Amino acid sequence: RYEPTWGSLDARPLPAWFDEAKFGVFIHWGVFSVPSFGSEWFWWYWQKEKREPYVKFMDANYPPGFSYEDFGPLFTAELFDPNQWADILKTSGAKYIVLTSKHHEGFTLWGSKYSWNWNAVDVGPKRDLVAELATSVRNRTDLHFGLYHSLFEWFNPLFLEDATNAFNTSKFPTSKSLPELYEIVTKYQPEIIWSDGDGNAPDTYWNSTGFLAWLYNDSPVRDTVVTNDRWGAGSICAHGGFYTCSDRYNPGRLLPHKWENCMTIDRGSWGYRRDARLRDYLPIEDLVKQLVETVSCGGNLLMNIGPTHDGRIAVVFEERLSQVGSWLQVNGEAIYGTKPWRAQNDTVTPGVWYTFTPKEGKVNAIFLNWPVSGILELGEPRAKPGETQVKLAGYRELLKWVALGEKGMVIALPQLTPQQMPCQWGWTLQLTDVD
Repeated sequence: RYEPTWGSLDARPLPAWFDEAKFGVFIHWGVFSVPSFGSEWFWWYWQKEKREPYVKFMDANYPPGFSYEDFGPLFTAELFDPNQWADILKTSGAKYIVLTSKHHEGFTLWGSKYSWNWNAVDVGPKRDLVAELATSVRNRTDLHFGLYHSLFEWFNPLFLEDATNAFNTSKFPTSKSLPELYEIVTKYQPEIIWSDGDGNAPDTYWNSTGFLAWLYNDSPVRDTVVTNDRWGAGSICAHGGFYTCSDRYNPGRLLPHKWENCMTIDRGSWGYRRDARLRDYLPIEDLVKQLVETVSCGGNLLMNIGPTHDGRIAVVFEERLSQVGSWLQVNGEAIYGTKPWRAQNDTVTPGVWYTFTPKEGKVNAIFLNWPVSGILELGEPRAKPGETQVKLAGYRELLKWVALGEKGMVIALPQLTPQQMPCQWGWTLQLTDVD
């Protein structure tokens, strides 16, 4: 049994499925999807920081005295089809999803008894959105279902009172935040609890270790659940299951601890925003590059989309997810279930990243640029004449290669028309019998 101490909790082995999965989809959905302007931090930027674009947007488009709470009934989700979402997520090649069950605005996407009249069953959709998506994902896919939960809430009077008392009182976590966490785990049995938003309060205020000890010892998901590192000020990148360290974290080198790169397809926001331009969305080439770099360095990629207030996954997000999925259909063996190799990227040719497939003892060299010469030089692998074989994923014939002294090899790529290419945006060489 795990004790409610970081020493004990941090010693828990990470369930193997998470490392093998490599790729997940993050979904930021909530009342912020109604104004869908600027950022999911809309309420904070408008009311607290009084940022000019937000104040002007409200003055121009809403009557005087209109409050953020008035957006609640407008979060309607009338076009939300959980089966369609599940199918889109499956097509992406992702192995898990993380849905925002509650963001910093405090609105819960399930009918929480601790969030009276500020939840999706009492207000707006009048539906349990968490339950509907969980059911569809579990019925139609083999994806692991996870939930994001914000510890703090920007404007909750109980939290503000505790903050005024320098967190020496704990009215908010005991009456709101912790009961919600127990509620979602018991009700929906998520296999990831993605905690966030410590409000600058220490983990002792949140009683994070007490909750995690229950989660790992006695909860219905104790054997499979995975947690992140955002459990109070000072715990990020230091305690918990996998490390996130910061948003869009991509160190470009191998880390000693399992980590995740959570990032957004929309460069500027996690929630949907109507004011986004095409150039704000990362192109597929960038997304493949992020995936390859992250997995090569031992991380998982959690790629975020933001649905609309009426429950649609915008076509641009659907397209990106389906492109990643089509790339993974060809190159998935170099991603799923792999381990980091002794070298993460190539020393001679830039844009080449390595992974290792332990089952077949294969080294995967994923190259992001197809050389004009048709010749690819690799500085890292030590080839064995007569033994080493080189294959291009999605192409039948073996490739010809020449060893370069002690270390390195030159590989002749096949001459293919664009139509004959096994895929776009990055290709995998599978090397067998190399050191």
